[in-house]
Amino acid sequence: MHPNLAIAPDRALIVVDVDEVLALFYQGFGRFIAGHGYELRSDKFALFSNIFQPGATEHLEIETGRALFDEFFRSGADLIDPAPAAPESLAALAKSATVVILTNAPEHGRDERSRWLKRHGMDYPMIINEGPKGPAIAAMADQTLFPAVFVDDIVSHLDSCALAAPRVRRFQTVADPILRPLAPSKPEHRRIDGWTNLLPAIQAELTAAA
Repeated sequence: MHPNLAIAPDRALIVVDVDEVLALFYQGFGRFIAGHGYELRSDKFALFSNIFQPGATEHLEIETGRALFDEFFRSGADLIDPAPAAPESLAALAKSATVVILTNAPEHGRDERSRWLKRHGMDYPMIINEGPKGPAIAAMADQTLFPAVFVDDIVSHLDSCALAAPRVRRFQTVADPILRPLAPSKPEHRRIDGWTNLLPAIQAELTAAA
């Protein structure tokens, strides 16, 4: 966890991922690679194995995909749209809770990601994480006795939260309608796709747990 980030002990805590939670990352990345002559297909809930040369049957080499990914975080943020109702939903939650953004973006994309969040009205404390997110969530949740919630699109991060911080309520959401049917889920993580339905569910959970 960021050493200077203190969590208010007398407020609920909301920890939120960015890509496919607050941001339509997949669509933005697709626009970016199209500008480089490639196409992004929706064959599976993955990234690098969905990048193709137009007309090709085999995906692009993973290392080439990683290079595009790294460059996207340096210069492609403007191609990403916010998830519908995400800024308004965080603003509503922030009235009574501490909102923290926890992202596994690469460190070299920190400034670009911060600018994007601010530009779209989501200027909340941001932690750049690496690997499983559970330990960072546990460190934050331990600072408050009030209810805590974690929202992510990736099951492995929700699993990590369940292991490291079992008292934290977990929600899975997938912002992109095309990716939703491809995204794995587990019954132990409550799944609600889209902030229109997710916001009242989180608010109800916080009220019930208070």
